[in-house]
Amino acid sequence: MASFVPTSPETAEDQRLYTAARLVEVACLDCLARVGVKKNSEHHTSVQWSAEATAACPVLSRRDERARGRGVHQACERLAASIDAAARRGDIPLGAEDGY
Repeated sequence: MASFVPTSPETAEDQRLYTAARLVEVACLDCLARVGVKKNSEHHTSVQWSAEATAACPVLSRRDERARGRGVHQACERLAASIDAAARRGDIPLGAEDGY
């Protein structure tokens, strides 16, 4: 269930920009789970997981069996290494645009 549902076109566009603008699809070099990634700075990385990616990742799927609720801070070290490699190759643009 959505925690926030925009009611105005401007707010909907802001939400789209914040959650989806500039996302680059990155595949884990291990399990091939595909996530959306953007890097606003060298140290700030946003990752958007889909249900399919979570199910494909053996690390997260094992955690989901034990945990209840939303795993906000869950991470997969294998995917993190794949994202770092993509960033080093220049596949993920670095820096926010228009605050996003």
